[in-house]
Amino acid sequence: MQYAKSVLSNGLRIVTIPMPSLESVTVSVWMKTGSRSETQKNNGVSHFLEHMFFKGTTNRPTAKQIAEEIDQIGGVQNAGTSKEYTEYYIKCRADKIEVAFDLLSDMTLNSLLDAKEIEREKGTIIEEIRMYEDTPMMNIGEVFEGLIYSGHSLGMDIAGTEKTVQEMKRKDFLDYRSNFYNPENMIVTVAGGVDEKESLKLAEKYFSRLIKSTTKSASNKFTARQAAPKVKLHNKKKEQTHVILGFIADGKNYKNKYAQTLLATILGGGMSSRMFTEVRERRGLAYSIRTSMDRYTDIGYLGTYAGLDTKRAEEAVKVMLEEHYKILDLRSQILDPELRKAKEFLKGHLALALEDTSDVSSFFGDQELFSDKVLTPEEVFKKIDKVTMDEVNFEAKRLFVPERLNLAIIGPYESDSKFVNILK
Repeated sequence: MQYAKSVLSNGLRIVTIPMPSLESVTVSVWMKTGSRSETQKNNGVSHFLEHMFFKGTTNRPTAKQIAEEIDQIGGVQNAGTSKEYTEYYIKCRADKIEVAFDLLSDMTLNSLLDAKEIEREKGTIIEEIRMYEDTPMMNIGEVFEGLIYSGHSLGMDIAGTEKTVQEMKRKDFLDYRSNFYNPENMIVTVAGGVDEKESLKLAEKYFSRLIKSTTKSASNKFTARQAAPKVKLHNKKKEQTHVILGFIADGKNYKNKYAQTLLATILGGGMSSRMFTEVRERRGLAYSIRTSMDRYTDIGYLGTYAGLDTKRAEEAVKVMLEEHYKILDLRSQILDPELRKAKEFLKGHLALALEDTSDVSSFFGDQELFSDKVLTPEEVFKKIDKVTMDEVNFEAKRLFVPERLNLAIIGPYESDSKFVNILK
């Protein structure tokens, strides 16, 4: 799979991934900003602004008009806010690609940000915050990151708090958009039945009037200063206990990141993984359990999520922790067949994901925003294949130490003391 990159005169990058056999296309506009760029005062503004872009523009004054234009071409529109980026996308038939460019440029450049709509939308966002709060499987990630990134904007919730949302004014959105929604901070990705020439022509037509910003974003580097294991308990009266047990790792450009990802896959990347086999199949301590790598620009973590029987949660956490340490001290050494299986697992899942234009757009868009070099899927496959057993074991010894260890819990407990003792 190949791609082409062009840069407009205003600095906006256009990444085209032609997929000639497809009749569909995904056009995405990416902003290199999210809740990491916020302060305690405006926490949630990135996510709130994402909502407002669908509420009307100078050319399409109502949300209904925007929705109708998408429906008329049978397309799908959506957006997402993370801690480091915001994405707006439209997926449609390839011959309707200009409609996608027109709508996305209008939404991102000409949003009305009407004060009355802002006040009305506050209620929707607060209900969204409450929904996540009442859904531990979705909320446990924010609890865990609030623990490991405490005191830094990476530790703040993406949606903000009810208080910060209630206090936001129109000027907050205008200032934020002015600071971060500029061509140097944006890219457009186009994946599907389209060629580079057409993508560039439409990008010039709809995005060339973007003006370079004179504002420079302040550095917001995260430096880990943890010296001992940490636990965070979020007391909630639920039938099930939800946990993430994780170790601080490295960012998106770490040279041995594929070794770390393979280590996570061996631990909990599938139904034959160590965590699934030991925690669910042999002991019946969980229904859902998985291990994954979560990375930001300069920091990340290897974490295992599990939904546990509350009465046996302590036992489960002990078993989960022991699975890490058994690799560390070679009591359960990783064997060559296990490493080969993990490599094929990663490559297979990536290949399956890249059958969808929206996933292809994300694959290349994320790299263009944050990586030192953009790799094709074939190049990623080669990187995975080159990882050695020594590299995987090196990462286990480096990561699985007490000063990187953290545990977040959502469950009906008055005290975290028993969990603290497990980690000692």
